[in-house]
Amino acid sequence: MESIEVTASEPAGKDALDSITKAEAVAEMAPTSNGKDIGEIASISEGKTTYSKLSVTLMVVFSGLAIGSDGFNASIIGNLSLIFGVLYPDLSTTMYSRLSNAFIIGMIVGMLGFGYISDRLGRKSGAVFTTLILVLGIALSAASSGKDELGMFWMLVISRGIAGVGAGGEYPVSGAGATEATDEDSRVRKNRGFIFALIGDLSATFGFIFGGLVPLLLILCFHENEKYYNIVWRLSLALGLIPPISIFWFRYKMAVSTAYRKSAAKKQRIPYWPIFRRYWRPLLGCSLGWFLYNYISYPFGLFASTILTRLNVGASLTKNMGWGTVINCFYIPGALIGGLLSDRIGRRRTMALGFFLQAIIGFILGGALGSIQSILPLFIILYGIFLTLGEVGPGATIVLTSSESFPTSIRGQCLGLIGAFGKAGAAIGTAVFAPILASFGNADGGYKGNQAVFLIGSGFAAAGAITSWFIIPDISNRLVSEDEAWKEYLREKGYEIQWGDEESKDPEGLRMDALRS
Repeated sequence: MESIEVTASEPAGKDALDSITKAEAVAEMAPTSNGKDIGEIASISEGKTTYSKLSVTLMVVFSGLAIGSDGFNASIIGNLSLIFGVLYPDLSTTMYSRLSNAFIIGMIVGMLGFGYISDRLGRKSGAVFTTLILVLGIALSAASSGKDELGMFWMLVISRGIAGVGAGGEYPVSGAGATEATDEDSRVRKNRGFIFALIGDLSATFGFIFGGLVPLLLILCFHENEKYYNIVWRLSLALGLIPPISIFWFRYKMAVSTAYRKSAAKKQRIPYWPIFRRYWRPLLGCSLGWFLYNYISYPFGLFASTILTRLNVGASLTKNMGWGTVINCFYIPGALIGGLLSDRIGRRRTMALGFFLQAIIGFILGGALGSIQSILPLFIILYGIFLTLGEVGPGATIVLTSSESFPTSIRGQCLGLIGAFGKAGAAIGTAVFAPILASFGNADGGYKGNQAVFLIGSGFAAAGAITSWFIIPDISNRLVSEDEAWKEYLREKGYEIQWGDEESKDPEGLRMDALRS
């Protein structure tokens, strides 16, 4: 993007420039000049106006890295459970469930708490605090110890819960921040669906993939020697520190978005009744959509290796982990396809389409599993397509839809509330998945258990398609439109709110709004 030069000159006689400065004139014309929006302008200093392209790009990139880190830390336990099965054969199924759910429950707490914090204190403050909590939780997890195995695992459960609080806080902080950052430029806004598919879905997918790849590579580095498995699982957890620590300084220095500068409500608490009255449809629709999506995607992703083990795909731990990682790679095309579709046919339609197609494939897998699982390549391909379609629909769209549907002043809180419902789906799905498999034992190669989870998951996918199509409303992708509508709605209801944030300081040269000289 080109910069706009603003030079000092005498006022232009009796025209409109008599009452405003040259810089103000540029700011006034920015919404219509060359199709650019006022939010595209970064700062005015030393007589020049520059765009905040770098700040927007960094915000998007670091949001993606943060959510990718959360994907890694969420998924790693599913693969480490295979190692725990070798090291601690007496570990109960209940403890496995606790290990899986501790992180998810922590995420629910983080989403609710940091949704509020990100709206009242700002996206930057939320990003700093979530990173610190995540780092603390990961460090404690890797260093877990106790008087006996049970004590060590209880420390691991608690530490994973702390890490989950930090990871959960990333969704309202990064989701809201990235949505507002991509609203600074009209050209970026038009491709926000694809950009968000990369931030909120593809990055998490790579986190899931590395969650299987890292322990697999470490096991191979130690030549599959079981006496080093204790080092493997601790080092696998500790490596999750790298992404949050590496981006901490840059997030601390990030700029405040134009939308938050103009439409935040930091001075007063907005009453909740008007929120639910005006936004009950997106709250209900997105909450149900995220719940159903995570109910399906989390257990099928976390337990991919377990399913393959029951099908006797590999004769060793490394082969089972390797196949599980390969299956998780099927998430990747789904994110890309879903992102492209959401910019062309809309978020709601894309979500419903993905859910619907996933339900069809799942019913085919569940109904004909006996024949399909006897042909391993066919099973893996259909299983992979099942996961892909989940990403095409809700995976690529749910975070963005949940963020775009609400005004800036309550975006973090609403996104956090919806995300908490989503993670509740992940916790419930993970909790019931393992017992369903276990309840059928190993008879028939685990056929009945695998069939049950596919049929149940497909039923939830069908419910997701109905929810997406009939409840979630179509929305404008221009954030200022809903911000203004929300302000007018509150005025009509008799609420007087002081809008904006002029207190938070931006790094020098990275101001987002041309009106702030």
